[in-house]
Amino acid sequence: MKRVFNFSPGPAMLPGAVLQRAQAELLDWQGSGMSVMEVSHRGTAFIEFAARSEKTLRGLLAVPDSYKVLFLQGGATLQFAAVPLNLAPAAATVDYVVTGNWGEKAVSEAKRYANVNVAAESSATKFTSIPDPKTWKVTKGAPYLHYTPNETVFGVEFHDVPSVSDAPLVADMSSTLLSRPVDVSRFGVIYAGAQKNIGPAGLVIVIVREDLLGRARKETPGTIDYKTQAGNDSMWNTPPTLSWYFAGLVFDWLVEQGGLAAMAKVNARKAAKLYAAIDASDFYANPVEKSARSWMNVPFTLADPELDKAFLQESKAAGLTNLKGHRVVGGMRASLYNAMPEAGVDALVAFMADFEKRRG
Repeated sequence: MKRVFNFSPGPAMLPGAVLQRAQAELLDWQGSGMSVMEVSHRGTAFIEFAARSEKTLRGLLAVPDSYKVLFLQGGATLQFAAVPLNLAPAAATVDYVVTGNWGEKAVSEAKRYANVNVAAESSATKFTSIPDPKTWKVTKGAPYLHYTPNETVFGVEFHDVPSVSDAPLVADMSSTLLSRPVDVSRFGVIYAGAQKNIGPAGLVIVIVREDLLGRARKETPGTIDYKTQAGNDSMWNTPPTLSWYFAGLVFDWLVEQGGLAAMAKVNARKAAKLYAAIDASDFYANPVEKSARSWMNVPFTLADPELDKAFLQESKAAGLTNLKGHRVVGGMRASLYNAMPEAGVDALVAFMADFEKRRG
């Protein structure tokens, strides 16, 4: 069976080598005579696998010893509530920067548990830019400052870590974690849903600085209490074992590719190729300020929106799938996560040129 180039923003494509390895191990994992989906998370085999996968992830990201790495359920969206419950007293004012719909959703959820100060937001530009950090209005003594380094819907990305507050920096890195190196020591908490660059949906990875543990409110559920989960190696409750297993395979695959520095070079090159094709044409356009363009999610529009349907139909027939843009933005969107090979971007660029030639 021929695999398509899947440009979905998430759940996204997984590396073919990872899927093949999982397929080979599906019925008999590590000689157990069982699938990994059937073994106990309390068993020696899975505990050893879990520890090994965490060690590999720590190596990839150079996570300092002063941080805990958690493998939890609920995806990144549950962390919208977990962050204020773990870090902010009930009467505290927390700071948020909003550069897209995921930032908006994080604010909406945080308002259930804390007073929220929107320190900066970019709705005035229809989320096509990053507010100048010099203009951010942060709260003195805030428990944390939250932002979304990459907004998947609008294709807007921070290319530098902001340094505007003494508060611990909290980042939703769902669509960027493992796509390039990151200085973990700059952050208090990093969290990332798995379904972009890590593995299947259902898992969230949380990297939390140890001095921030133990601050959770008494009403915080144990499943999202960072200290509770850290003290139980992410197994206070039954973890999402299958998603964790796939994540471990992806970590191994990333090591085989040369690590995150090597992935960064490939990802930068993929994005540059697609943006160059868009910018060289009067038929396609990208609305995002060039300094804020995302490596991972590239939205683009056609000169005539009436051609959107034909573009989607013909691209799908050519083996290029899930290119429809988010309903809020319209047009097209190509997500270029780690598993998208450079050949997929080359195929998309070639198709775009051919479509313009025939329809432009």
